[in-house]
This record gives sequence, C-alpha cells and structure tokens, in this order.
Amino acid sequence: MPEPTKKEENEVPAPAPPPEEPSKEKEAGTTPAKDEEEVSPPSALPPGLGSRALERKDSDWTLVETPPGEEQAKQNANSQLSILFIEKPQGGTVKVGEDITFIAKVKAEDLLRKPTIKWFKGKWMDLASKAGKHLQLKETFERHSRVYTFEMQIIKAKDNFAGNYRCEVTYKDKFDSCSFDLEVHESTGTTPNIDIRSAFKRSGEGQEDAGELDFSGLLKRREVKQQEEEPQVDVWELLKNAKPSEYEKIAFQYGITDLRGMLKRLKRMRREEKKSAAFAKILDPAYQVDKGGRVRFVVELADPKLEVKWYKNGQEIRPSTKYIFEHKGCQRILFINNCQMTDDSEYYVTAGDEKCSTELFVREPPIMVTKQLEDTTAYCGERVELECEVSEDDANVKWFKNGEEIIPGPKSRYRIRVEGKKHILIIEGATKADAAEYSVMTTGGQSSAKLSVDLKPLKILTPLTDQTVNLGKEICLKCEISENIPGKWTKNGLPVQESDRLKVVHKGRIHKLVIANALTEDEGDYVFAPDAYNVTLPAKVHVIDPPKIILDGLDADNTVTVIAGNKLRLEIPISGEPPPKAMWSRGDKAIMEGSGRIRTESYPDSSTLVIDIAERDDSGVYHINLKNEAGEAHASIKVKVVDFPDPPVAPTVTEVGDDWCIMNWEPPAYDGGSPILGYFIERKKKQSSRWMRLNFDLCKETTFEPKKMIEGVAYEVRIFAVNAIGISKPSMPSRPFVPLAEDWIVANKDLIDKTKFTITGLPTDAKIFVRVKAVNAAGASEPKYYSQPILVKEIIEPPKIRIPRHLKQTYIRRVGEAVNLVIPFQGKPRPELTWKKDGAEIDKNQINIRNSETDTIIFIRKAERSHSGKYDLQVKVDKFVETASIDIQIIDRPGPPQIVKIEDVWGENVALTWTPPKDDGNAAITGYTIQKADKKSMEWFTVIEHYHRTSATITELVIGNEYYFRVFSENMCGLSEDATMTKESAVIARDGKIYKNPVYEDFDFSEAPMFTQPLVNTYAIAGYNATLNCSVRGNPKPKITWMKNKVAIVDDPRYRMFSNQGVCTLEIRKPSPYDGGTYCCKAVNDLGTVEIECKLEVKVIYQGVNTPGQPVFLEGQQQSLHNKDF
Repeated sequence: MPEPTKKEENEVPAPAPPPEEPSKEKEAGTTPAKDEEEVSPPSALPPGLGSRALERKDSDWTLVETPPGEEQAKQNANSQLSILFIEKPQGGTVKVGEDITFIAKVKAEDLLRKPTIKWFKGKWMDLASKAGKHLQLKETFERHSRVYTFEMQIIKAKDNFAGNYRCEVTYKDKFDSCSFDLEVHESTGTTPNIDIRSAFKRSGEGQEDAGELDFSGLLKRREVKQQEEEPQVDVWELLKNAKPSEYEKIAFQYGITDLRGMLKRLKRMRREEKKSAAFAKILDPAYQVDKGGRVRFVVELADPKLEVKWYKNGQEIRPSTKYIFEHKGCQRILFINNCQMTDDSEYYVTAGDEKCSTELFVREPPIMVTKQLEDTTAYCGERVELECEVSEDDANVKWFKNGEEIIPGPKSRYRIRVEGKKHILIIEGATKADAAEYSVMTTGGQSSAKLSVDLKPLKILTPLTDQTVNLGKEICLKCEISENIPGKWTKNGLPVQESDRLKVVHKGRIHKLVIANALTEDEGDYVFAPDAYNVTLPAKVHVIDPPKIILDGLDADNTVTVIAGNKLRLEIPISGEPPPKAMWSRGDKAIMEGSGRIRTESYPDSSTLVIDIAERDDSGVYHINLKNEAGEAHASIKVKVVDFPDPPVAPTVTEVGDDWCIMNWEPPAYDGGSPILGYFIERKKKQSSRWMRLNFDLCKETTFEPKKMIEGVAYEVRIFAVNAIGISKPSMPSRPFVPLAEDWIVANKDLIDKTKFTITGLPTDAKIFVRVKAVNAAGASEPKYYSQPILVKEIIEPPKIRIPRHLKQTYIRRVGEAVNLVIPFQGKPRPELTWKKDGAEIDKNQINIRNSETDTIIFIRKAERSHSGKYDLQVKVDKFVETASIDIQIIDRPGPPQIVKIEDVWGENVALTWTPPKDDGNAAITGYTIQKADKKSMEWFTVIEHYHRTSATITELVIGNEYYFRVFSENMCGLSEDATMTKESAVIARDGKIYKNPVYEDFDFSEAPMFTQPLVNTYAIAGYNATLNCSVRGNPKPKITWMKNKVAIVDDPRYRMFSNQGVCTLEIRKPSPYDGGTYCCKAVNDLGTVEIECKLEVKVIYQGVNTPGQPVFLEGQQQSLHNKDF
C-alpha cells in the first residue's frame, strides 16, 4: 500500500460524509488541484484540541481550529447581535456513560411561526440525522411566556462525543448562532491499528449501538472491541487491482458497510500516487508545537527557480519577526516564532500551479494549581470564601461540591470571583447544608478542602413578654436574638398559621408576631422557637374587653312600660372579657339576687331585672352597673307601670228635649299612667237595670248628646274612661231626667169609636211619638204615651243567613280537591254581601265568589293548604247586618318524624324514641307506624300501627340479627310519604359466643400494563406502507404512545396509530430510508409503565436489488455500475 505522507502509519481513513450533503461532493469535484495534495490528519490528536471542529474538504476530513482571537471576536459579535436567543446553550463536562442536556430558548413574541433550529458538531455535522439511542432532540412551547425551548440531550456519553458544538436558529431573514464545548472524561487506553474494515464499518455493527454512524471516533483514541483473529488481507490492494463492478462484492465480503467513504478514499489514494512536478518533498500532513514554541515548515522544490508563496487560511504570509523565511538550495523553510493559539490553523505553500498543505496544532500547556484549598470552619450565616491560585491568569477553573459541579448563576447562592491567578468561591450566608467537600479542577491539577458550618451560640437579647390587650386592639409579640435565623411560632402547642389578620415578621435578628383586631380566641400561650436551636421563648396573651351595656332594644329614652299586675322580665344584653359583674339599684337601694318580688338574675351574656306582679309604686328609674378588670359601665332605665284609669265623676245633664238631652262630665283624677283616649256613655230607664251603650266610637270630648229617647220616660246616664290599657269602672249615674216634647198634632180630626187607627202622610225616616186620649161627654182623659218613638220606614225584611248543617263545623278537604260551598240567605231589599278571609279581603284570582239574590257560592278549583282559614260572610240590608263564619281546613299527608333514636337494647327488645314531625300536614297527628328491617335483607316489616306515643318498645326480635327501624307519621290523610330511619343499628346479641361473619375482600382486577405480543424487527420497502403490530393488556386501560428513536410521534401525518381490543398498530405511510430506526411502543397506566422496541429497516429497490441506502458512484463509472448487477 503506498504511503502518501510520513505519518501514514498512524493515519486512520476518514469516514464518508453523511448522505445529506451530496452538493458538497459535487463542489469538491470541481477543484482537482486541491484534492491532489490534501492529506488526512493523524489519528492521535495533539492535546488541547477540545474546541476544534471537523471540517470537510472534498469528502475527506481534516482538523482545523479557529484562532482564539477570531473566535472570541465572533462570539462577541454574536452576543451583541443576538436577536433570537434569550438563553444560549452553555458548555459542559460529562463523564463517560452519563447524560447531559443543552438548552436554548427563543422568544416568540415577534414571530408568526416556529423558528428553524439546527444542531451541529464541529462546522458541518448536522445532528438531526443522528438522533437515536445516544442523542435526542426535543422542543417545547410555553404559551404564557411565549418562549420556545429547544433541548439536545446526549445519553450515555462516550469518549468520542467530546468536541465543539454549534446551535443555529433562523426565522425568515433573521439568523442567530452560538457555539459551546463538551468535555468527556475518557479512560486511558491503547490505540490499536485500525484497518479499512474497522474504519468503514458502522459503530457497534450487530450490537446495541447498531445503526449509528460514528464519524468523529476515527479522529480520537478509543477502544476497539477484540475481534476474532482473521488472516491479514490487504483490502486496498484488492480494490486497486479490481474492476469497479467488483467493488461492492469486495466490500460486502470483508464487512465494509460505508461503501461511499471507501470509494472516496480509494479515489484520493489513486490521485496521491501521481508524482508532483513542482515539489521534490512536500510538507508533512500535520505539525504539533507547544504554546510559545517555534515550528519549522520545510518543502523541497524540484526546480529551485520556482517562486514559493506561503499561506495561512488562504491569506499570504509576509516576512516579519514572527514569520521568517529561509532558502537552502532547493529547500524552502518557514519559521513561526512564539506560537499562540491563533496560529493553530491550516497552512499551504504554492510553487507554480501546484501546492501542498499541512495542519499546525498548538498545544496549550496544562493549568496547575499553585496554591491549594484549605479546610475552613464557619458559622451559619457567615460569608465563606474558598481561595486557590493557578499557574496562569484567567484560566478555566471548575468548582465542585461533593463531586458535583457548581454552576453559578443569578439564582445560585454561589459566586466565583477571579483576580488574575487567584480564584475565589464565595458562599453568602452559609448554612449547615453548605458543609461539604469542595474541590477545584484545572486541566493540569486539582485541589480539595472540607468546609464545616456550625451554629453560633444563641443569645436572647430581648425575650417575649406577657401581654394584656383590649379586645379589638393590636397584639405585638416581639423578641430579638443574637443570630439572623428563622423560627417557628406556636400557640398552645399548635403552629401559628398566617392570615390577613395575623402576620409573622422576620427582619434580621428581630422576630414579631402581629395580630390585628384582637379577639377572645387569640388568648393563649405563645412560644417562639428559633430553627436549629433547642431554645424557646414563651409569652402569655390575655385579651380583655371593657364591659358594655347594649340598650338597642329599648326606646330612645330607655323607657320600659308594663301593665300593672303583669310580670316584668327586663333582659339587658351585656358584653365584656372577662364576663363583668352586674349590680342593679333603685335610688340608694341595691336590688339583690334572690326570690323577692323584685330581684335580679345574672347570665354570662345578659343581666335580667324581674318584677313579679307590677304595681304603680314600682315606676321609677333603675340603674345597672357593670364592672370587670378592664373597666366599668353604667346605664339608667326608666320603668313605667300603667293601669286602668279611675272612673270619672257622675255626669251632669244640662239640657233636655223631646227625645234628647245634653250631658257634661269631668276627666278622671288618675289616668292610669297612660293618656285618656276617650269615653263610653251608657243610659237606662230609671225603673230598669239594663244599661245600653250609646256610642261605639270613643267620644273624645267631655260632652255628649244622647238621642232617641222616649218622651215622658225617666232616664239615667253614666260614663266610662278609656286609655291604652283598658276601660275604667263606670262613674256614678246622673240624676234622673225625663225628655218631653212641646208640639202635639192631632192625627184624626173626627173621633173614632175603634181602638185602631192608621196614621198616613208621615215622612220617611221620621221618628214620631204617639199618645191616645179617651173622650166622653164630660171631656178628654189624660193621654196615654207609647213607650218609645216610632221610626217611619218602608217595609224591610232583615237579612238572615242560613248556614247548612255540615258547615257549622270545620269544613275539611284534602290538598288538590275542589271546594264548592253554597250559602243561602234572606233579606229585602237585595242585601249587600262581603266575604273576608282571616279579616283580609279575598284574592279573587285564587278563590271564586258568585252571588245571587238568594245564595252565595265560594268555589276553589284545586285546594291548597294556604286556602285554610276562617271565612267571614256579611249580609247587609239597609242598617241590618247579619254575619256568619265558616272554618275551612285543607289538609295533607304529614312529614316524617324528625329524629328516631335507639335508646336501649336488652335481650330481644329495643327501646325507640322519636320526635314529632315539623310538618303535621295541617291536621293533628293521629298516630305512628313502626317498621323493622334485618340488616342482611333490608326488607321492611310493620311491627306497630296507629301508635299514639313518641316512644315504643319493639319485642320478639331474633337473637343474633342486626336491625334497623323506621317510623312513619300519620294523620287523617294517611301515612307520611317518607319515613325516618335510625342512624345506628340494633344488634340483638347472643348470650354465648358471638359469631363474626368472615370478611371477603373484593377481587382486584387492576393490572399493570403487559405486552402479550411483542414488536418484531421488520424490513420495509421504500414507497410501500409498513405496519408495526403488538398487543397489550392492563387495567385501567393503558395509554399508548409510539416513539421513534426515543422521540414521541405526535401529530405527524406520515404515521397513523390504531388501538382495537388491546391490539396496537402503527402504520408508516410510504416510508423512506429516513424512516428507518428503532421504534418503541409505550403503555402507561396508574400501576406502571412498560415499553417494547423493534427495529425497522427501509430498503430501496434499484433494478430488483435491495440496498440499505442510496448508492454513490465514482466519476466515470456511473454508467458501468448501472449496466451490471451488484
């Protein structure tokens, strides 16, 4: 095999580029001059290459590094022009086998759609196609904050994952990017020689890592699993001597799966075999130098007359103190002095039309720890500084706590300060949780120290004090301790809960408990306990309230009126904490508690003045005095005892007429303590003992004119005084008086011999007196007077109501029935009828009234309980009035009893009690019905019916059974609709051993998810639908989620998911090679999670031959490959 460079023995062939970049291959084919002189980088990379990226050049791989100065300038420019990122991914360190996640966030306030994000390793490797077992890309969107979050998660990191990564986000014409480093702590090991078969195999072929292309692994040290010894075969020689049609056969024979990379490599090797016309000796493929050192590049020309130019990253190098050129015969030498990280780049030299290139690696010396960390002891709350020194200024130093890296940030308690070579870790307000082993690590060393955090001795500067506070005032418990630490407040041993009224304040070393508007329940023992200390500060709070007398129920002048002879019980509400003591007095005489006629009674919230059989002398002012430790209160209450007034003096008749008189009188001497409202007047004939009242409305004055008296008859009158309490006794009768008329008119002009006579021509409504004289030859006799005046009126038939017999007692109907009552009456002329219900007018919308000349009808179509009451009928003819009343009662079924209790259980008997129902159905409760039920069957049986009492004893119960009881109410409508059942059951216990029924637990049908038919590895043909099937069971029904390469499949139109009777199906519509990978079905319910995986490989058919992917053709060989079978 030819050796293009002197380092070819350590060189590893570069892997083929991913299929996603065919355009770059075409571009590379247009620069043959560059392809002829490029060499591969060495497999053993120089140290300090952590931030380098892989760059592709004409399908080959070489190592380049952006000069630090340029890279820093780019990063600064990116940070200033960052228009999309609000949080950029940060570099990190991870151990082999561990996971790490990088996060980028983009603000979406001004974006109309989701931005496009790409993750790269180095400068070219798009990681979207590498998602799988070790790499997952996720994205989420928070609607409230409108922020897109993009995550790249590396799972079970390997050594070859280390390097420089880049994240790019684009949206329309906006672009933003940032780069970050990943360091992987790798284990040391030997680097075996890698032949073509290992170089162009997919990593982990046939193992758990199968399906992953590992490109960067060829450029790093890594372990290669021991393969079975095989005969050494130089595959390159076979390929160079073979026909192009046999390339694929040889590749499959020797296990080479990266056919494209092999062809590119073979193409380049053939170009390298060409001899250079300009150079007798070219540059080495790579050079390595320490930072600050000197490097020498040498080429030897075939023709010393050729002009030589040196370039760095495409820019010509001019001679200077840094760059020195030398000519020695045919040798052309370039010296680079004082090499820095910016000199780490690609260099090439041109001679005529030819050029050769090399790569310079500048190794940065390791950073050493010159001053070690020291063990430190601190107190809680103090500021702690852990200090170390390193060998160079502003070096990259990482801090760890108990082996976990400390990442400072705005929300972190840790700050890192760098002062030249000095690095300081600052912990503000140290706590016991900060006690740990802290370590610092650099590229060339590490140091560790232990931090111990103890509690300071606590001193109580200001203790809590007992407080006595008035009700409604603020309670403030305050204490001060020597340390600024939190604590807990308790009241009567229970934690204090903050509220709008209760606040806990902690400012520095001062702790306060503030309670606004103190209540009586705030009284108690309060304790403050500082955290982490076995110290308590107690205090007692006593809430007091000055006594108050509440007179809201009295008049404005605090007057209480009582009728003489009645009992006065005056209850005055009082308040105060502690409850005040009440003292009553009248004048200078105290009223004591006891059994006297006038006494007091005391209660916690009221004080009562009691006067039995009030008398006139009890009127006066009574004083109440309250007193407790918070103060005193006084009030005066006026008690007024009222009585019937005294009778007036005998009235005086001042004038007398033919049928009238005028009488006067004086008011009574004592009005009974209440103003006189008026008077009633009565009269009687002197020879009679029957008094007749003359006025039904009170006479407000002290004069009255009685009328309608009989002329010539002697009368007497008397007076009654009336006040708000009642009517006085009658006054003494007046002196007798006789009304006399002055003009008599002879009714018959001629004498008649009969004893009857009709007087005609009298005016209507007139009152006349009649007298008769007998006449003979001797003359007329003395007149004989008719006893009373005669009213002249039309013939009137007084009204009369004839109540039917069945309506003379209460008329009862049930709810919903019709009421139709006919009441006949008599009277002429036609009477006026008036109906009233309970003294109020009848609502004609609910009750229909129909009147005729001889009867009246009251009709209710559908009776309700509100129609019950007393109905009054008034029939009036002229001044004649007849009244009658009908009682109607609408009844309904009663409600159930309120509470049914089991009072006692003995032997075979159970004693029950219950309370009558709240609703009796507007009818008297006639009895109760009691039923029992065995707990096993809950079938109800009646044991007692029509029972009148509210307690009963149920006998003859079965021993060993357990009973419930219920009671129905009953009235004349029947039993109540519902019954009230006992809350507890009555157990009729046996005298011997009690049998306990076995308890059987319900069968638990719940089951964690379990796959009964697994997924199987499947091959699919590109362009034809493929399905993956499995079956699962579980209870409750599990939720099914399908994933591809550990990424959930959500709302993707290329996939259809079905689940029927536990059979889960994923249909992939017209798959392409991109759809190949590891598919997973995940079932989840409340009892667990289960997953099952399978691998899907999509094959592409070319002229009947299945291949894993799209073939790559050499230039000039495409037509021949199409004409031959692979």
